[in-house]
Amino acid sequence: MTQHKEQRVGIFVDVQNMYYSAKSLHGRKINFANILKTAAAGRNLIRAVAYVIRSDEKDKEHFYGGLEKLGYEIRAKDIQIFYGGAKKGDWDIGIAMDVMRLAAKLDVIVLVSGDGDFQDLLEHAKALGCRTEVIAFGKSCSSKLKEAAHLVIDMDKEPEKYLLGEMPSHGPMREKTTDEKLIPIELKGEAPKETAPARPRQPGILGQQRDPSHRGGRRRGGRGRGGRGRTPSTPREAPAPSGNEPRPPQLTDDLFEE
Repeated sequence: MTQHKEQRVGIFVDVQNMYYSAKSLHGRKINFANILKTAAAGRNLIRAVAYVIRSDEKDKEHFYGGLEKLGYEIRAKDIQIFYGGAKKGDWDIGIAMDVMRLAAKLDVIVLVSGDGDFQDLLEHAKALGCRTEVIAFGKSCSSKLKEAAHLVIDMDKEPEKYLLGEMPSHGPMREKTTDEKLIPIELKGEAPKETAPARPRQPGILGQQRDPSHRGGRRRGGRGRGGRGRTPSTPREAPAPSGNEPRPPQLTDDLFEE
């Protein structure tokens, strides 16, 4: 099935999805007027519905009025605020219900969204005999949604046509790759400094000699109870015993215990 002027067209725009996709990928706003022209493509336009979420921002009402002047019907719902401050606002079910209600009166269903949750909706619309078309940003559009559509129009290929304003000086926001998303936060900073290997202990005269650099050690040559922290000097050889002369005490490991 190809496009021709006699086709009855219904256009369904997921405004939230388009707004955040354009903001994250290009840092710009959507040109909804050109989207409407591309979606209709000179055919018999039956309905063009824009689904929006109400918020407390004052400029939103002006935005909604602008969409109506372009030829869109506005369907709005209030954002849901849950206990704890969590917020939710989407039109997934509402869009699906409207498509099913109008499918019998349409030849072509144009979905302006990149949300993969609409894959089953497009598959069902095709089963009813409708042609399905998707208009979205190729970089953020679900691959499953692309497979379910007869035609996909990638707005990334013509950004100047579908976006308003100029490109930000810092350029579009770059999406994180899969590998970057998996890197723990603590590994994204400076690399940990390598620590010097511990100095091996040198064997003493009669046992293991205490490392003089050990924390808590005393100055070399200092005297203290039990000989803590001092480096023992090499003992002199005791004179050989003669006759009934008393035997001098022998050096033992006890002299080096803390």
